[in-house]
Order: sequence, then structure tokens, then C-alpha cells
Amino acid sequence: MTAMPRILVFAGSVRTGAYSGKTADAAQKALALEGAHVTRISLLDYPLPIYDQDLEKEDGIPENAMKLARLVNAHDGVLIATPEYNGSLPPLLKNTIDWLSRVRRDGDAPLKPLTGKLAALCSSSEGQFAGIRAITHLRATLLRCQMEVVTPECSVPRGGEAFDDNGDFRDQRLQQTMARVAAALVAQAAVSARMEA
Repeated sequence: MTAMPRILVFAGSVRTGAYSGKTADAAQKALALEGAHVTRISLLDYPLPIYDQDLEKEDGIPENAMKLARLVNAHDGVLIATPEYNGSLPPLLKNTIDWLSRVRRDGDAPLKPLTGKLAALCSSSEGQFAGIRAITHLRATLLRCQMEVVTPECSVPRGGEAFDDNGDFRDQRLQQTMARVAAALVAQAAVSARMEA
């Protein structure tokens, strides 16, 4: 029997009621329906200083960055839900990626958590454009970090109206889009997990 792919899910905002957080929650449900073992985390639990090469040189990689790197490494794929700030990524998410991209070792063992890791992307915003500029920038950033980003993506417009009281999408098309994203990530993660077994 094939083991369930392990997928790590987080949002790029930690604001209470953030649309990206609600989108990540919807993704968690969709991934579970596809048979994935899902770990949902909040970046609030992994605070990091603003990336600074001098800081890295003096103090090394922060322990929270190492904890996140180990988490990413322990999963077959990640799903990231980003908000859009001024047409691009929020600083919290970009800073997290920047620190993770600097991890090279875990003690004596090599560790490059982003290289070759599968990722699926979602975005959300208050307006009609649904964070599509942010998701485009996020895709480019992750590809630059040598991650493998699946093609389907889910962008949620009018985030304040998009979810019902159960946290599900009101719009059936969004439900279907999220299901496609989850299915693509789980299918590719399952292949990767079998190849590594």
C-alpha cells in the first residue's frame, strides 16, 4: 500500500481572519479529500528577523528557520496561500523564503529544503484581481529557489465574501479550482515519494 503524501500548508499572512489563512484552510480540506496527510502551520509560530547577510554571518541560521527547513524537508510537498501587498508578496512570506533558501546543512548532514521540493500556490485579495500579481511573483521566486511548482493555481477574489460560515468557498468554481490544485499536488507528490522510497 502506497503511503499518503505528506503536504505542508501555510499562509503568507498571520492576521486574524486573513483571507490567505482561510484559503489555506480550504486547501487543507481539499488535500485531505485527495488522500494527503496534511500539516497546517502558522508562520506566527516561527518568528524570524529580517534577513541580513551580516546577521547570518555573525549568528548563523536562526533556529526557527532550521525548524521550518526540517518541516519542509520532512514533507513531500508544500502549499502556500499568499495575500497581495502593493501588488506583490507580503514581507513575512518573502523573508521566510529568503531564510529557507540560505539553509545548506543541518549539523553534519546536507539540507537544502527548497531545492526540488514540490509546491502548489494559492492567492487571495479583497478585490477582483484575487492576488494574481502576488502569485505570479511567488511562482517566480520559488522557481528561482529551484522548487518545482505545479501548474494549477487557485486565486480567490473578494475574500471578504468568498467563504461561508464553515470556511468553504461559496463559489462552486473556486471549489473545483482548489480541488484541481490539490489533486495535482497530491498526484505529483505521490510519484516523488515512490521514487524516493
